[in-house]
Amino acid sequence: MRALFKDAGGVARAIVLQFKPGWSTALLGVAANALTERIVPLEDIWGRPGSELCDALLATRSLPEVLDRVSRAIALRTSDSFETSSARLARRAVQLFEAGEARVERVAEQLGVTARHLRRTFTECVGIGPKDFARTVRLRRAVRLAATSRDWARIAADAGYYDQAHLITDFRELVGLTPGTFLKRRVGAGEAEVGIRD
Repeated sequence: MRALFKDAGGVARAIVLQFKPGWSTALLGVAANALTERIVPLEDIWGRPGSELCDALLATRSLPEVLDRVSRAIALRTSDSFETSSARLARRAVQLFEAGEARVERVAEQLGVTARHLRRTFTECVGIGPKDFARTVRLRRAVRLAATSRDWARIAADAGYYDQAHLITDFRELVGLTPGTFLKRRVGAGEAEVGIRD
């Protein structure tokens, strides 16, 4: 897992959808971890309907029309779907991680499952393991805090890191840059979109 810096230069149109954990199977027909670290054309997953949707989206002229076509396609794919127990477990784990819990064992205990079961279910439903997910949550929190402060020791503590060195290590491993370099690049690129690729 590593940060993905997006350069929108030359891109005519991009649609980014964020799904609840566990809905990849119902919507796409595959587990989330089958798509991790891959770029897969929609037609490879949905076949002809995926190809037709891509063509239709390229032909649209307005945002409301794009939203309508995407909404209808998703509604067709999920009309008979329901949230599985695995998806519910992953969603509840995501909520605990986002609320500040960082330890997989504690989350598993709170959910009444083994850490091994949580790891397997989470990876299948979210696409990455729960420990990696907790790291990305902590990093996103630090990035948000850095928007209003440059006190890296305080940011590290408030984001849930042991210390500033831990924050810098995670930044280097996940983003490939130090926090200061990241912020300079972000500001220099006009707040270019940066996401953690899961």
